[in-house]
Amino acid sequence: MAPEAGSNRSVERAVAVLCAFAVTGSLRVTEVANLAGLRQSTASRLLSTLESAAFVERDADGHYRLGAELITLAGVAVNGHPVHHAARQPAQSLAATTGLGANVAVRRGREAYYLCNFEGRLAPRSFSLTGRRNPLHATALGKCLLLGVDDRRELLGELERYTPRTITDHALLDAAIDSVAWQGLRDRDRGAIAQPGLRGRPAPRPLRRSRRCAVPVRSVQRRRPRHPGARTVPAGGRDR
Repeated sequence: MAPEAGSNRSVERAVAVLCAFAVTGSLRVTEVANLAGLRQSTASRLLSTLESAAFVERDADGHYRLGAELITLAGVAVNGHPVHHAARQPAQSLAATTGLGANVAVRRGREAYYLCNFEGRLAPRSFSLTGRRNPLHATALGKCLLLGVDDRRELLGELERYTPRTITDHALLDAAIDSVAWQGLRDRDRGAIAQPGLRGRPAPRPLRRSRRCAVPVRSVQRRRPRHPGARTVPAGGRDR
């Protein structure tokens, strides 16, 4: 094997080790090896090298987790993204004003990629969505990012099911996205990978050609939008 090829292979293995932590935050050597598809001795050697560079950390129980140096690099990457730069302050102000959660995401291939995540006092969350990726067809925010995408079927391919309500038929997905267009929002509890009972009010806005971002406001209530022809029916009473 040529030296350059061997070096590339080592880099690929190190990347595979780091990507193993995308599944969960804390792993043993054997778990890293299984997830990365490596022998345990190889995974152990790579983890030791990454630990010396502060890319991973090891606790007293022998579990590894991503290290502080990656937080520094991730911060540089996020802060340098033009959508994050433009949307961070408006999203933060929106969350503070409404008391709800506000997320900012862009479309990357078949996934929604979260750049900002702010929580209001009425919708607290113990973790950040920043950096997380979710399938477009199975999230409320993702459906908004699909607005205006002409080649949706080619882009998404076969639609994988994640919950009992996940849309797996392209015709139904097209109808759902058309519904987003006239409603101006998307209920998060319909086939979305999200906590039950939460709602998203995304406001998609075009950015540079085909790139789009969405800013959903997340509440803890379960109110549904009224169709233009809907009527109010009081409990135990007649139509009004």
